[in-house]
Amino acid sequence: MNRSLMLAGLAVCIAGGAIVNRMNYPLWQENFSPRKDSDLRGLSGDQLLIALAGFREMVAGILWVRADTFFDEGNYDAILPIIRLVTMLDPKQIDVYATGMWHIAYNFTDEQSRSDRRYIPSALALGAEGSKNNDYTYELFFETGWLWYHKIDDDYSNAAKWWEEANKRKDMQTARKNILAMAYLRDGNMSGAIEHYEELWNTARDNFAKNPNDFQARQNVDTLEVNLDNLLVRLAQRGNFAIENGTYDQYDYDTRPPYDVGFTAQVTVEDSKILRVEGTWNVQPVGTRVRIVLRDKDKPNLRPAALKWDQGTSVDLEPEKDMTFMQDGLFVKNQAFFRRIDMARDPTMYPFNSDNYVIEFYYNPRSAPPHIQDRFGFNGEGMTDKNYLNTEVRDGQRVIYAQLEISRDELLRQGEWATRTPVKRTIGFIPTGARNTEEVINVPGLRNDVQEGQ
Repeated sequence: MNRSLMLAGLAVCIAGGAIVNRMNYPLWQENFSPRKDSDLRGLSGDQLLIALAGFREMVAGILWVRADTFFDEGNYDAILPIIRLVTMLDPKQIDVYATGMWHIAYNFTDEQSRSDRRYIPSALALGAEGSKNNDYTYELFFETGWLWYHKIDDDYSNAAKWWEEANKRKDMQTARKNILAMAYLRDGNMSGAIEHYEELWNTARDNFAKNPNDFQARQNVDTLEVNLDNLLVRLAQRGNFAIENGTYDQYDYDTRPPYDVGFTAQVTVEDSKILRVEGTWNVQPVGTRVRIVLRDKDKPNLRPAALKWDQGTSVDLEPEKDMTFMQDGLFVKNQAFFRRIDMARDPTMYPFNSDNYVIEFYYNPRSAPPHIQDRFGFNGEGMTDKNYLNTEVRDGQRVIYAQLEISRDELLRQGEWATRTPVKRTIGFIPTGARNTEEVINVPGLRNDVQEGQ
């Protein structure tokens, strides 16, 4: 008897739930359902049943609480499937998308705190999906642009593209709108940066006129005016306006003549997967970081000193585990750099499955601090190197680029290299103790005297 009543009650509950779900379906479809191109195939049978039963948001919240425990424990691998499951169950979870992007792009590191950049395409794809599912707000457009601008620190047109979309959203924070001008500058779009600052400045002045007693409104006007003024002065002194009108060669701008940075480098394989990197950079002021990349020589989705980061919108949280890609920054001090790179303790991140590799050195003044750009310019017009100036690896830019080839046997110190020390050098390598320190670059001030007519 009790069993019959229980079955009858269960049937009534199921029927009632079905009726309620059917009545609420239009609201659910509009506000909570995944887009047509989302993928629920990754859910197990019981997870899918829960999703279809209308408990998706509740389960997503419970899972995300559980993920917080994994964060505290440092169990980062366990968080990945939870991130994916939560965004499938509840595609309106903006915080999960944003946290997931940051976690994927920044948290997977080796023993020397270098990020596993093979994950970055997954973070970008997650940002693209989240932006599409939540296109009413600026947040995920901004976060995706930040990955391009800060983490990738290359292909700046993509940062500008995502931040342009963020600026179109009504909820975009005023303070964050300024950074689009910085993306324009790194992309070489000087006029775009000026126009953006002018637009923000005019809007800020209008707002201050309506609220003359508002301290924040006044501060916003002053900040934008200083930013715009400094930019115009720098562009004038660096000769950017003269480059546009064809008079660059007529005056002694701060970027003329091009300065020889005197780049040289040597890589010594001290032990299996352990490199000693040293070299020279004939620039005295502090602020230079030369990028070093060690990667497979012949793999798809690779390009000079970088990956092809944007590989589509499909979110695959598993990187290409067969690929080796190490990136680090070589900090220059007293015209020299030295770095010991240990990859021996991270075999998953550095599998070294290929036969041949390249070690690349790359410097782009577009990501340099302003006091270095004042001498080198945005596009490297004030910089040269007799051996390694390159105008091809980045379109429209003068960068420093050098490449050394090295084999797997050399990197692992095996075979004939078990008892020999592999050493790779650039042309004209100068040992750090023998470099010439007499010639020093003079960094110009922001408001140097400018010749009449410039």
